[in-house]
Amino acid sequence: MKTVSKPMKPGKLIHHARLLPGYVIILAWVVFTFLLIGWVFFASFSTSSEIFSDHMFEFGSGFHLENYVKAWKTQRVSVFFMNSLLYTAVSCTAIVLIASPASYVLSRFKFKGNILIQNMFAAALGIPAIMIIMPLFGLVSRLRLTNNRWLLMFLYISMNIPFAVFFLLSFFKGLSTTYEEAAAIDGCSSMGTFWRIMFPLVQPGLVVVTIFNFITIWNEYFMALIFANKTAVRPVAVGLYNMIQSMRYTGDWGGMFASVVIVFLPTFILYLFLSDKIIKGVTAGAIKG
Repeated sequence: MKTVSKPMKPGKLIHHARLLPGYVIILAWVVFTFLLIGWVFFASFSTSSEIFSDHMFEFGSGFHLENYVKAWKTQRVSVFFMNSLLYTAVSCTAIVLIASPASYVLSRFKFKGNILIQNMFAAALGIPAIMIIMPLFGLVSRLRLTNNRWLLMFLYISMNIPFAVFFLLSFFKGLSTTYEEAAAIDGCSSMGTFWRIMFPLVQPGLVVVTIFNFITIWNEYFMALIFANKTAVRPVAVGLYNMIQSMRYTGDWGGMFASVVIVFLPTFILYLFLSDKIIKGVTAGAIKG
């Protein structure tokens, strides 16, 4: 028996017609982004002469994989990459371990100053880094702590904790108190209840916080430019900028675009495989908040 498809109602047609300009803008943006990333990707396998010619996509001289080898070794991308990997891994782990208990305590326990502390975390989100960079640089210079990996990680952790605490508050507030009551009956301490029960329950929020902080710290430029002047401690953002500046002398544009691909690859992979978790986590936090 054949099923007859129902015609779309006029109301739905009008609704989709109103959304058509938005669809066109989104499609144009997707096409533009795809072409831009594709051009950079193809340029990373080309020579400098091919990049500035009209025959780059023909690959007449073949795929130049040596661009990636030169970028990784000669241009010191390996050093910048490992530095950023260290900064992001340590900072993201520390942010989760600090912000999660703080959010849990602020959401569950009533004490004097609770609301004040929450408001202070919210206010810290509105303070731009450029406002504190000069006094901070003066203090760090007096203590002779510039070009120190631990200092840079400490700054990344302290600058991103307010967002993590503020974001996770809504997740902990949305959890039922019956979990804690059942754990208390079984003789579990408050600390044990948090780590064994409450902490795993906010996994969607933890994933979103970790991903956002990873992207923020991986692409961070301003703080690293001020406090990491030596090549040995530079992250990928500052290292890539210095490479671009050196192109006026070396002219190795293929190697530069290969470096861009290497730097861009971790965040691209992160979005590619975890985009659904980001959407679910943000939506869950919005509903619970």
